[in-house]
Amino acid sequence: MKTLSISKIREEYSDSIIKTFSVVPSPKVSDAVVEPYNATLSVHQLVENTDETFCIDNEALYDICFRTLKLTNPTYGDINHLISATMSGVTTCLRFPEQLNADLRKLAVNMVPFPRLHFFMPGFAPLTSRGSQQYRSLTVSGLTQQMFDAKNTMAACDPCHGRSLTVATGF
Repeated sequence: MKTLSISKIREEYSDSIIKTFSVVPSPKVSDAVVEPYNATLSVHQLVENTDETFCIDNEALYDICFRTLKLTNPTYGDINHLISATMSGVTTCLRFPEQLNADLRKLAVNMVPFPRLHFFMPGFAPLTSRGSQQYRSLTVSGLTQQMFDAKNTMAACDPCHGRSLTVATGF
């Protein structure tokens, strides 16, 4: 259903930027049999019909809740809180004026070296659990270090063990 919608939107609004936040399933969070099939079958449509795809991994979110936020039994509400915080951070440029990457098109131009390489791995800092009211002061270097830490990455991989074609940070 989602890929059909994206395909129709691409046909109707061919010159608009299409951004998606795609959640990859994990057996740690849900044991639904069809989830891996849905994710696998949607990749082709994401490659062909989107301009920016932010890949969010349920396993990484579960690990963030369990290890970083110290939640003993993470719920969908806790996982959705992390996703919404990430989406809010990525789309900040649409709500507040800034100089660099001020809209979706500029972000795509600066981040996508080749049209089919538009899959991003978001990181977020500082991580807080739902209802948390703890405030602490952090430096820019501390926030940057947290963003590139594998424990704060929304995909189950370590960004320090590999190569990045492009990187964007927003403060």
